[in-house]
This record gives sequence, structure tokens and C-alpha cells, in this order.
Amino acid sequence: MAVAIEAGRAAAEATPGRFARRWGGTLWTGALLVVLTFLVAYPVAMLLLGALTKTNPIVDGFGKFDLSIANFAAVMASPGVQAATLNTLVICSLGTLVALVIGVGFAWIVARTNTPCKRLIESAGIMPLFVPPLVGAVAWSILGSPKTGLFNTFLKQMGFDFRIDLYSMTGVVLVFGMYYAPYVYMFVVSTLKNMDPSLEEAAEVSGAGPLRTMLTITFPLIAPAILSSMLLTFIVMLGIYGIPAVLGTPAKISVLTTYIFALTSWSPPLFNTAAAVAILLIAVTAVCVWLQQRVLSRRSYVTVTGKSFKPKQLDLGVWRWLTLSLAVIYLFVVVVLPCAALLIASFRRYMFVPNLASLFDTKQYGLIHFERLLGTDIVWRSIWNTLEVGVLTALIGGALAFAIGYTVTRTLLPGRRLLDMLSTAPVAIPGLVIGVAYLWAWIGLPGGLWGTTLILALALVARFLPDTVKVLSGSLMQIHKELEEASRICGRGTLQTVLRIVLPIARPGVVAAMTLLFILAIRELGSSLFLFTNDTIVMAVLLLDLYEGGNAGATAAFSVVQSVILLLVLGASSLLSRTVSGVVARS
Repeated sequence: MAVAIEAGRAAAEATPGRFARRWGGTLWTGALLVVLTFLVAYPVAMLLLGALTKTNPIVDGFGKFDLSIANFAAVMASPGVQAATLNTLVICSLGTLVALVIGVGFAWIVARTNTPCKRLIESAGIMPLFVPPLVGAVAWSILGSPKTGLFNTFLKQMGFDFRIDLYSMTGVVLVFGMYYAPYVYMFVVSTLKNMDPSLEEAAEVSGAGPLRTMLTITFPLIAPAILSSMLLTFIVMLGIYGIPAVLGTPAKISVLTTYIFALTSWSPPLFNTAAAVAILLIAVTAVCVWLQQRVLSRRSYVTVTGKSFKPKQLDLGVWRWLTLSLAVIYLFVVVVLPCAALLIASFRRYMFVPNLASLFDTKQYGLIHFERLLGTDIVWRSIWNTLEVGVLTALIGGALAFAIGYTVTRTLLPGRRLLDMLSTAPVAIPGLVIGVAYLWAWIGLPGGLWGTTLILALALVARFLPDTVKVLSGSLMQIHKELEEASRICGRGTLQTVLRIVLPIARPGVVAAMTLLFILAIRELGSSLFLFTNDTIVMAVLLLDLYEGGNAGATAAFSVVQSVILLLVLGASSLLSRTVSGVVARS
């Protein structure tokens, strides 16, 4: 069979159509490069140009440029930028440290101990991923507000003088750490499960105890996963606006994302200075990527060999109930408490809670906030726009990611390495910076994309393209090339082979990638913050507007609406995924 395939391949390459196919492949990669230039390179180039000019795109348009480094000089000398940069580095570093402790702890419990109820612990480890950061921040503001927070109401009724204040740097760090611990958990738990335990067993034979073995053998071996997860978590936190805006702004704690937004909100808006600060944010991210590559390139971290093995689980004895209790407490704190706070605030007529008895008084509850929200045109407009943006992002991003993934992993076409580099470049660009870049790229062009839901969708496609390409590339690499070669031998062209062979087999991965895009799109705030208009406002932006308007009840009610829509999407995607998997299995 292999000889026949090789002969067929040689015969196919010897045909007169080889020259045409080669040019067709070049045109294909060229077209994809043009699309990526349009989505990624052009907006970033315009952002850099905006940072190097003194003109205002709204007033002066794009025809007058006066190149200068004055914006960068002003930014570097600004006490506000210096304070925001320091706050950003401190908050993101401490938040990453908290996420690291939680994520690695849960990964070790799941992969290497005999703790009962592993499924519950795994659910606790990834549950915060499904909570939009802004919704989580709003929930914790209801719980931990220094004056009206439910925690402080409870403490006052119990007679304690101690008060909790989440409107602080500590509050921002803790919420960051809790809600981004799943990134660390997912990286580390898979590595622990796949790691050959022979080195750990050798250490134990040599007399090392479990703790020493874990610290000197296990953790150093999973260092790549730890460092990669730390980098990802740090980068994601750099671009988050919702949590610092809700919990940091009341305490006058400015970070780079909130500072950038403040610059564009002034009158007149300082777009050039905002562009310079955004470039600074990209520079910080680039340094993190460079440092990670330098650290990982100097050591060998091989932990999986060809020999079969079964990861050894540590018998914790009675301590296994302690690890289970920690998981239950974490799930309660991260999921149950915020959900309870949102439900209380959304159904309660007035947020003021004088005592605990009032908290359970049914006369204080009703549907007034939901009735007001659902009776407002802008709310329905934001819901429709959010769903429209989500669908556009999933369709455009899924198709583009499949085309890029197939070209990079399944062909030898020229230009595929540049294609791979451009498609993964946005991983080093925070989401809020993508929004600023698209602002600079399109706001001054008449008759363009500005003021449409399409520009929001394209910004989100660029924002999440690396994640989508990674998911689809993994699915495509599992398909053996003999299937495509056999199709070509039977006379099928490349397009027919892709549509009839590759795409049906990779269908579950394609559905998963498009579902991921849809979910990320409807919960994203940073990339949409600079691109919406009154006609294209989305739910995340409207939620932030409600919070800044000071209506806690309406904010909580709208958070519940957004969460319900997200849960319905997750349920529908899970059902669709199972259906697709069943169809593929039967075929």
C-alpha cells in the first residue's frame, strides 16, 4: 500500500499541472498573508504610527503626519504612567503568584494524591474560566465593598470590628489570582499526569521523603508547564480592564489598562498618548516572552519516555479529607459566594442591608430590576449585538484558523513559517491593546468598518486567533497524511480532499474551536471597549456602563442575564459537540 501511494504521488508530481499547483499554493499562502496583514500587522503598525505622531485622527485625519518621539518622552516622564506601570507589574506579579499557588496545588491534588471526589476538585479547578472577569469583579464588589458589602454587614452583626475592603490592591490581586488560577491548573495537571515517575521513585529509594521529592524532583521537572502558565497568566492579566476598573478605581489605583482608557475618555481624547502607553504595554509583554524563552532554552525537561508507566499517587491518609475540604472551600468562595451576591443584589429592591434579618425578608425582593432592564431598548440591542459579534467571530475566526492550521501543519507551501508567526503574534498583544490598535486603524477612514459589528468581530478574531489555531492544529496533526494521499490518487483535488476527507474527520476540533471563539467573544471587554458605538454596544460594555452609573441592582441583574446566556451557550455547545462526535464515530 505504501509503495502504491509513493508511486501515485510521484506520478501526480510529474504531471503538467505541477507548475499550476505550485503557483496556486503560492497564491493561497499569499492571500492568507494579506488577510493576516489586514487583521494584525496593519492595526499594530497604525498604533505605532499613532504613538509617533502629534495629530489627532478625528480632527486632522490621516493625511497629516508629524513624526516625533515626543509622546514616548512624555509618557516615560509622566508620574501617572510610572505609577500605573508599577501598579500593573505589582498587581499582575502578585496575582500570578496567587494563581500559581492555587493552580499548582489543585493540579498536584488531582494528579498525584488519593484525595476523594476528584471530579469535584477538577470542576473547582476550571470553574472560574466560565465567569466573565467583569461579572466576577462586580460580584466581589457587592461582597467586599467597605461600606455596603455583605461581608461587612455580616461582620457588623456578629460584633466584629474587622472590616473587609476589596477596593484595594489586595482585593484586585486576590480576585485576579482566584479567577486566573485555572490557566495554571490546566497546564500543570496534564504534565503531572504524563510525567514518568521513575525519577521520583529513585529519589524515594535514596531516602528522600515525599516533601523533598516533590520540591527537588517533581516541581523542577514540570518547570516548563509552570513557567508557561505563569507567562500566560501574567499576559492575560496585563490586558484585563474590568477587574482593576471595578475594584481598583474606587481606591484610585491606576493600572496601564485603566490609564489608557482614561486617556481616550478625556476631552479632547489623547489618542496619541494612549497609543504610546499601549506600545509600552506590548513592550512589557515582549520582555516576558523573551525571558521565558531564555530560561527554557538552557535546560532539558524531558519527562515522557517510550516506556509505559502509571503515575504514582501519594497516600495522604486522613489528610486527604483536608485536601478535599480545601477544594470545597475554594469552590464555595469562587463560585457560590459571588453567585449568591449577584442573585441577592439583582432581586433585592434596595441594596442597603441594615441587618441580617433584612437579608431574609422576602418583602425586600422582586423583579423590578429585571423588568426595567428588559424594558429598555439598549439592553436588547446589546444582547443582539453580542450574539451577532459572537457568531461573526466564530465563523470568520474558525474558517481562517482552519485555513492557517491546514497550511502550516499539512503542507510544504512557501511562506507557511511567516504565516505561522503572524497568526501567533497576537498572543503577545493584550486584548485592550488590540482594541486601541483597531481604533487607530479604522476611526479616521470614511466609509470603512468603523461603527459596525464587523469591526468588533475582526478585532476579536485577531485577539483570539492564536488560541483557535492551536486548537485546530492539534486536531489536524492527528490525521494521517495517507488519507489525503489516497484521495489524490483517486483523482481528487486539494480542495475536494480537504472538504471530503480532512474537514469531516477534524469536525469535532473545528466545532470546539468555533465554540471557544463564540464564548470568548461574548465575554470579552477589553477589545470591545474602544470600538463600540451607541448602535453597536455589546453586553460587556453596557455592564461596565451600568456599574459606573452606580446602580448596583441593575448591574447585578444584567450580570445574571449575561451569565445565563453564557450558560445556555455552554450547554448548547456541549450538546452540539456530543452530537458531532457521535456522527463522526458512526461514519
